[in-house]
Amino acid sequence: MAIRIYNSLSRQKEDFEPMESGKVRMYVCGPTVYDSCHIGHARSVVVFDVIYRYLAARGYNVFYVRNFTDVDDKIIARANESGVSCDDISERYIQEFHEDMESLNMVRPTMEPRATEHIEQIIGIVSILIDKGFAYTVDGDVYFSVEKYENYGKLSGRKLEDMVAGSRVEIDPRKKNPYDFVLWKASKPDEPLWESPWGKGRPGWHIECSAMSAEYLGQSFDIHGGGKDLIFPHHENEIAQSEAAFGKTFVKYWVHNGFINIDQEKMSKSLGNFLTIKEIVNTWHPEALRLFLLSNHYRSPLDYTDQAMHEATTGMDRIYGLMARVEQYLEKPIPEITGKDDLQVISDKTLTSGNFLEAMDDDFNTAKAIAILFETVRKINRWIDEDDDSKTRLHRDSVIEEAADILRIGNILGIANLPPNVYFDRKQERMTTLYNIDPSWVEKKITQRKQARQNKDFAAADQIRDELLALDIILEDRAGGTTWKMK
Repeated sequence: MAIRIYNSLSRQKEDFEPMESGKVRMYVCGPTVYDSCHIGHARSVVVFDVIYRYLAARGYNVFYVRNFTDVDDKIIARANESGVSCDDISERYIQEFHEDMESLNMVRPTMEPRATEHIEQIIGIVSILIDKGFAYTVDGDVYFSVEKYENYGKLSGRKLEDMVAGSRVEIDPRKKNPYDFVLWKASKPDEPLWESPWGKGRPGWHIECSAMSAEYLGQSFDIHGGGKDLIFPHHENEIAQSEAAFGKTFVKYWVHNGFINIDQEKMSKSLGNFLTIKEIVNTWHPEALRLFLLSNHYRSPLDYTDQAMHEATTGMDRIYGLMARVEQYLEKPIPEITGKDDLQVISDKTLTSGNFLEAMDDDFNTAKAIAILFETVRKINRWIDEDDDSKTRLHRDSVIEEAADILRIGNILGIANLPPNVYFDRKQERMTTLYNIDPSWVEKKITQRKQARQNKDFAAADQIRDELLALDIILEDRAGGTTWKMK
């Protein structure tokens, strides 16, 4: 079955056929590095991380570029507020971005270029646009003339004449059209600047991505991604300037992820519901956040709530709980369940679990893929239950095969990559720190409960269990003794 991708340009699903057989060139807009990354950034990065992993797992040689915008009005403003240089601000938040991404188990892109490292390429494209009559200079600024590019609006579906008629854009008398956008900005006091044929200045936002994508992927490439908020004006303007400059199709497939709301409200600092990645992973396990971000189709909106994160945490506990049970069932670790490469190539022959490939081939439907994953978990648990009292282990081979599938699926989704004991130890450590619970105190309570049960004082034993449960501590009685975990 061919991979099918929803193309924002055509507004329909299309069979995926890269420009060069067996190779995929993909560019995704990265962050403007002036502040900490929030959950909206996390969704976009996780979505395209999974797309990258899946294409590689399907055998494609993927060249993946995600940029940093490290010169921008917001960076300049933050630098001036902080009394440091723009380089200091961008370097600080690039480092923080990498720390956040590492916590979420991201695979690094092939390239992570910075806009300030590509001024020469930016100036080159702006010069071409001026020479071809698509751009004009005014007082050291350079603007792209949207009226000169006849297909302007083809990605967003907006018609230029309608936009101008109902325009709320601030009128700049120097522009030929209110929607003409800046390619090069003349320098102002206390701003970064570079020499150019039009005077000292700095690049506009849109031209940066056209220059960096052309530098590493060529003037035409396969996939360009980002959040839906980038469709207009950013991606619309990228298309216009790139196709005007190079005279060829800029991107074959445009892929955009949906928005995230917080408790059914748009995330906003003014509303006090602005959640950074660091804040979330200090409370919830990073793999639970990944599972949550993939729980809806990437094009659909997603509502972040504590309940949703509780459900995602429970889901991860079920997966790791099953893997721990498999290890106990088999009585030894096996190669099929450990040491898998993140981007191992998979096919119908290497996966036995349901229709995972079919789900992912259908526009990367992670919601359906996750449902298949949990169906596999239920299936394995059922087999182990059936074999519980059997010395012949009738389902042993099936358990091995499908447990290995969970690891393969997890490698693509970026979850279930830890040994089960490590996952539960880290979760317990996080929760005990968060709720200020002393593990030695819990162990003392377990010992007291054990003594009460031996004395047949079941009321006291139940009281201790209830006391711990009130603190979200769950006791699990097993043949080898009593263990505990945070709810």
